[in-house]
Amino acid sequence: MATKHEQIIQYIETLPVGEKLSVRTIAKNLNMSEGTAYRAIKDAENIGLVSTIERVGTIRIERKSKENIETLTFGQICKIIDGDILGGKKGLDKTLSKFIIGAMQREAMERYISPGSLMIVGNRNDIQEFALEKGAAVLITGGFDTDESIVHLADQVEMPILRTTYDTFTVATMINRAMTDQLIKKEIMLVEDIYTPIDETKFLSLDDTVFQYRNLNTESTHSRFPIVNHNMRLVGIITAKDILGKADTLSLERVMTRDPIVAKTHMSVASVAHRMIWDGLEVMPVVKDNLQLLGIISRQDVMKAMQLAQRQPQVGNTIEDQVVENLSLTNAEEGDSLPAYRFRITPQMTNSLGTVSFGVLSEVLASTTKKILYTLQKRNAVIEQMDIYQLKMIQIDSVIEIRSKILELGRRSSKLDVEVYLENSLVSKAIVICQLMEKS
Repeated sequence: MATKHEQIIQYIETLPVGEKLSVRTIAKNLNMSEGTAYRAIKDAENIGLVSTIERVGTIRIERKSKENIETLTFGQICKIIDGDILGGKKGLDKTLSKFIIGAMQREAMERYISPGSLMIVGNRNDIQEFALEKGAAVLITGGFDTDESIVHLADQVEMPILRTTYDTFTVATMINRAMTDQLIKKEIMLVEDIYTPIDETKFLSLDDTVFQYRNLNTESTHSRFPIVNHNMRLVGIITAKDILGKADTLSLERVMTRDPIVAKTHMSVASVAHRMIWDGLEVMPVVKDNLQLLGIISRQDVMKAMQLAQRQPQVGNTIEDQVVENLSLTNAEEGDSLPAYRFRITPQMTNSLGTVSFGVLSEVLASTTKKILYTLQKRNAVIEQMDIYQLKMIQIDSVIEIRSKILELGRRSSKLDVEVYLENSLVSKAIVICQLMEKS
C-alpha cells in the first residue's frame, strides 16, 4: 500500500497541467495533515511536477524529461527577471524557444518571430500585439504598463505577457545566463542516468537464508545483494564477508549489514563516486525517499560514466572550465619533479580590493592539482581537503606560477604540497589531500 506521501504525489500527477493547488486543498481533499501535504508538494516541485510562481501560486506543470532540461518555461523566466504577470497565465508552463529584442520596425522583425519565442520590448503596444498574434510571449521592460486589450489578447492566445523594471540589455543578459546554466546542468550525469533498475537487479528478502544467498551468488557470480522487506523497502545489504562460516539455515536478517549507505536518483555520479571510494564500496542500493528499492549502482558503472564524462564536450562554460583554459604549462624549477603551471589573474577574478578572490585561488590550486595527478598517473582525482595560506596579496593582472611536490602517493589517495609564486616570491601555500579514482 502506498504511503500518504506517495498518495499525494500520485494525486498531483492526475491533475491537469495548469491546475492551481495549495497545501490546504490537498490536505482537505485527501484527508491528511497540512504538514504531510506541504512536504509532498515540495517533493513534487523538486521532481518537476509543480511550480510555485510569485503572485500566482503553485500550479501543476508538464514534467520535463532530462533531454529537455536546456529549455526554460516562461514561468521560470518570470522568476529570473523578478517580473510581474500581466496576462496569459495559462501559458506560463510553456517553454521558451528563443528570445527577440524588439528594436526594429514591425516589418523587419516579422521574420524572426515564431511560436514559443519571447519578444522583449518597451512601451511599443503595436509590437506587443503583433508578437502575441504570431504566437510569441511578450516581456515589457522598463516597468511600463500595457493596454487592457493586449492583456485580453494574451489570455485569449494563452501566451504570457510579463513586465520587469530592468532594461532590455540587463534582461537579455539574465535570460542568456539562465539558458547557459541549464545547459551546464544537462551535462551533469546523475545516478538516474546509469543505475541498474529493479527489474534487472538481483536482491534477497529478509526471510531468506544463507543457503539462498549462496545459490544466488553462484547463479549470478555477484557477491553483494540488497535485502528488502515485504514492502520492497531496503533493510540491509549482504556480502560474502557477512556469511563467512555461517550455517546455511541461518536467516539473513541475523547476518546482514543494517542501514547501508544508499544513493538517490537525483544525486550526481561524481558525488556517489566520491562516497564509494572513501568507504570502499563496490555496490550502493538506489532507493526512493521512503527507502523503497529502485535498483543498484556499482563502482564499475560509476567509473565508466566518469571516464565517459571526461571525454564529452562541455556545452556551458563553468568556472572550473574557465580556470583550466587559462592554466598554461611552464618550465619547472631545477630539482622539481612535477610540472609547473602559469596563471593570469584577470579583473573578473578579483574581489572588491582588487586582489585575487579566495574562491578563484582555491579553484586554481584544485584544478592544478588534478591536472598534475592525471599527468602523473592517468587517474582522475577528487579533492578531499585543502588548507590554503595566503602569505601576500595577489594583485589584479598578476601572473602567478604554481609548483607542487608529492608528500604522499597511495593507491587511493595522495597529499601534495602546492606553492604559488609571484616573480619568484612565495605568495601562497596549500596542502591538498585527494582521493584517486580507479582506472576504467
